[in-house]
Amino acid sequence: MAKDTKLLKAATIALRDYMGLSDDETLLIITDEIKREIGQAMFEAGKQLCQEAFYIEMAPRTTHGEEPPEQISGMMRNVDVVVCPTYKSLTHTHARIRASEAGVRVATMPDIAIETMLRCFSADYKKVIELTEKVGGILKQADEVRITTKLGTDITMPRKKRRIIESTGVLRTIGASGNLPSGEVFFAPIEGKSNGKVIIDGSIAGLGMLDEPITVNFKDGMASRISGGKQAKELSAMLNEAGKQARNLAEFGIGTNYKAKICGHVLEDEKVFGTVHVAFGNNIAFGGKVDVPLHMDCVIKNPTVYADDEMIMKNGKLIEQ
Repeated sequence: MAKDTKLLKAATIALRDYMGLSDDETLLIITDEIKREIGQAMFEAGKQLCQEAFYIEMAPRTTHGEEPPEQISGMMRNVDVVVCPTYKSLTHTHARIRASEAGVRVATMPDIAIETMLRCFSADYKKVIELTEKVGGILKQADEVRITTKLGTDITMPRKKRRIIESTGVLRTIGASGNLPSGEVFFAPIEGKSNGKVIIDGSIAGLGMLDEPITVNFKDGMASRISGGKQAKELSAMLNEAGKQARNLAEFGIGTNYKAKICGHVLEDEKVFGTVHVAFGNNIAFGGKVDVPLHMDCVIKNPTVYADDEMIMKNGKLIEQ
């Protein structure tokens, strides 16, 4: 019961402080049997905060970015707030995009763990906002970003005028959307232009913590070679199943949540301050041009990051500007 009480408290903080849920609004919780405990906690908390709360459970999706049933998609456009603690991510779906366009505030919580709820919602969200805006302000001045690591990562990704998204997890404005919890700054690199190598040594969405690093070579924005152990083969198979465009370098991001820890759940892992991440596949939801039913984030530890030619992070430590 102690854990239930703590989980309910975390859910209340998420809805009240981060989503700004009020007593004249309607709330829809979308979950599945895998994340049922968290979904039910969000529903119970929501009932105490809003005018009307709805709970719906669907079959778990098979990949990140797979659409929910059309019946659920329709419901998402007819409430004030939608929160999605689900096994696979609904972030990069047309259902989420359409709900946001309709003015609904949508928070996605892909593969959320109870430990993540308890840990990340104990953070001072004002500090997360401050750090996120600081990193975002730096990246907005850059035309390209380069990352290197001691393991051998070295890749340059052009941004030009692509939008920088500062994801704080605080979603209180009309049509706001993002992960909950959050704490990252990211953008969609210009397709066909990124070249170099990344060595993934943290975690990967759908695969969890890595047993050994995975090396990915990118040529003209596409993963041309993936090498490593068993998980590298699994990654290749997942991308191949989704089609050629799934190998697109879809995203580059920097984690800005000081409470987050690498735990094998990429929702939290990609938010860890001192890490960066790249993603394969879909980026149409945040300024890119690739629309495939897959989005896979990959976390890289202890990076050195350059905005244009200026080093802004060294071995995972932000350099004061």
